[in-house]
Amino acid sequence: MELWFSERHTPNVQLSIKVDRQLYSGRSDFQRIDVFDSKEFGRFLTLDGFMMLTEKDEFIYHEMITHVPMAVHPAAENILVIGAGDGGVVRELTRYDSVRNIDMVEIDPLVVDVCKKYLPQTACRFDDPRLNIVFEDGLKFVRTRKDAYDLIIVDSTDPFGPGEGLFTREFYGNCFNALKDDGIMVNQHESPFYDADAAACRRAHKRIVESFPISRVYQAHIPTYPSGHWLFGFASKKYHPVRDLNAAKWGLLGLSTRYYTTNLHIGAFALPAYVEEMLRSVEQEH
Repeated sequence: MELWFSERHTPNVQLSIKVDRQLYSGRSDFQRIDVFDSKEFGRFLTLDGFMMLTEKDEFIYHEMITHVPMAVHPAAENILVIGAGDGGVVRELTRYDSVRNIDMVEIDPLVVDVCKKYLPQTACRFDDPRLNIVFEDGLKFVRTRKDAYDLIIVDSTDPFGPGEGLFTREFYGNCFNALKDDGIMVNQHESPFYDADAAACRRAHKRIVESFPISRVYQAHIPTYPSGHWLFGFASKKYHPVRDLNAAKWGLLGLSTRYYTTNLHIGAFALPAYVEEMLRSVEQEH
């Protein structure tokens, strides 16, 4: 008998991966958590039946959500990460010697415990002394912070369930207040391709545009996410994501990556016409 994991992307489209075995299944106070093993994508994590990451393609997401802002901000030392219970963003951030403090706010302790046990590829730097893990609702946490962070990375789940509050106007406004005068916020922006995902993307972009003077969107190709075409938001009080990129300085760090390069960084902000039109329609409403 064959075992397959399937995630429905629309009522008419689904992604299916053949599973060798299920390694974990449990329910926290917030969500169902499952870990599977597969020949094609290695181990993968799902929350409430939705794909979060696979060992084979997680590097794309984590490199793009981390290195893009780190290559732009000239001195990101104090960083807030919201979500990121799988550890991938923390893994990438701790590669920077210049980072002095990382506050990671994750609502669900069980996600961290499960990833430590079953996904050591991403959950490998939770012991870094610069990391402070807070198990709390990110929306509540960020309300209490003012002028504190150089960079905020919102590594949230989808805009429903436990992560729903991380897509509101209040949340983005609180992130603005929690950032220093030259701070940057980066978030996952959903896919622009299928109608329901595109609607979520438009809502998020509208709320960010209303909160930040600089708001741009960039893209990456992630095979196991809906349509494979995934967007990220770059919001800033001061720095432009392309004009203020210091490629030479980042190159001198000598960081080895599998997806991100400073050339790709520039190209990632060159969006397809249909995405530009979608974003422009939102911006014109502002």
